[in-house]
Amino acid sequence: MDLCLTLLLIYLCSQGATETGHSSTAQPESAGTTEASIITTSYQPPTTSSGPTGASSTEEDDGGCLSLGRSPHSKEIVAAAIQKMGVQLLQNLEMTPEQPNIIISPLSISLGLSQLALGAVNETRELLMHHLHENTLPCYHQSLHSILMQLKNSDLHIATRIFLREGFKPKEVFVNESHRFYRSEPAILENLEQINTWVENATQGKIDDFLSALPPNLLLVLINAVHFKGEWKARFDPRFTSRGVFYLDEQHMVDVEVMEDAKHPLSFFIDHELEAQVASFPFLKSMSLLVVVPMSLQTNISSLAAKIDVSNLYNRLPKERAVQVKVPKFKLEYGQELKDVFIKLGLGEIFSSPNLAEISDGPLLVSSVMHKSSMEINEDGAEAAAATTVVISRASNPVFHLSQPFFFALMHDVTKIPIFMGVINNPNPGAPVLQKGEFGSKDKVGFPIDKNDGAQFGGPPK
Repeated sequence: MDLCLTLLLIYLCSQGATETGHSSTAQPESAGTTEASIITTSYQPPTTSSGPTGASSTEEDDGGCLSLGRSPHSKEIVAAAIQKMGVQLLQNLEMTPEQPNIIISPLSISLGLSQLALGAVNETRELLMHHLHENTLPCYHQSLHSILMQLKNSDLHIATRIFLREGFKPKEVFVNESHRFYRSEPAILENLEQINTWVENATQGKIDDFLSALPPNLLLVLINAVHFKGEWKARFDPRFTSRGVFYLDEQHMVDVEVMEDAKHPLSFFIDHELEAQVASFPFLKSMSLLVVVPMSLQTNISSLAAKIDVSNLYNRLPKERAVQVKVPKFKLEYGQELKDVFIKLGLGEIFSSPNLAEISDGPLLVSSVMHKSSMEINEDGAEAAAATTVVISRASNPVFHLSQPFFFALMHDVTKIPIFMGVINNPNPGAPVLQKGEFGSKDKVGFPIDKNDGAQFGGPPK
């Protein structure tokens, strides 16, 4: 996998302010996801900080939270909660002809809401904590912080920042805890270019000119970026990449570039309850790409995603064996305003009348939550020498052909956290849709139809 990126921005606004977060953002050029919440207000808070009132701020004084946050049980709860949020979003986000695929980062979204929760009190804090972990952890922020530290050595880079309008001073407790738990340092927002430069640096140059304008009355921006660039343990030799087809449904397909390996080390099994195949493609550093492919082309991938327990599937993976593998190359982008889906999930209060008194005593609200992401899959993966002797042949090995819509989760092997998650219905949305021809002959534009194509082991998609 060449690159996965996500960005999260949160803008804070005064109640009744015009929502401008969506219109003020420009589409990123390439790999990345961005999430933004905007809070603006006309209120000028005092320069002195007030004392903590929420439970999150008392964690620093509670020595037990340090050990509790590092416990395997706490990490399991956080991992399960992040996975649940990702699945809920996949269930409720709508695909369009312009965006037939969904790519999100449950980790980035949870991180953004968690930092927002540091500034929330009373019912708003309870609401956010319910959606973040169902109020099951007394030391939630310490637990998430511990996980973020554990993710460091896995080709995964996480950056956070707080941008403040000049003259606006949030409460010291909020700023200190944002830094203590999430390494988010404050900076006075001088101009638009400052944010765009931060985004460009955080995404290693993959996204520039991210914002085209800033909303009026902007007070505070919470932003995070998650960047992953990993190498396959078993590389795909580019010499064997060729043109192939990806089946959108039983009658339609698109032209794609297909990576192929006759004897690819792969862990896979069939889940009879899901009526789907599950496979894992490992990377070099504690990460793997889990894919779930339905046995039938009639299965709705979004509906299937609602039934998936990623950790359970991951734990059931068997030992690797040599498999004939075909995987489409793709480079996809996704961008979505998440306000409507958050309201649908029960978080409407943060957009109307939240209590964010730990940030400022003024009447604040979140005006917009933008999420943008990008993902690229290609041959790059492991040491070049490891695959140079591979020869494509019609061996008797089992086959795993990823040539129809599928669910994926980019997993951290140790914590079982889905860093990225999504549904791929069309890996080449810009290509013309083709009519499926006679099976075993050629399609209507002359592409050869492989009788072993489809995600079935040795058979066409049904």
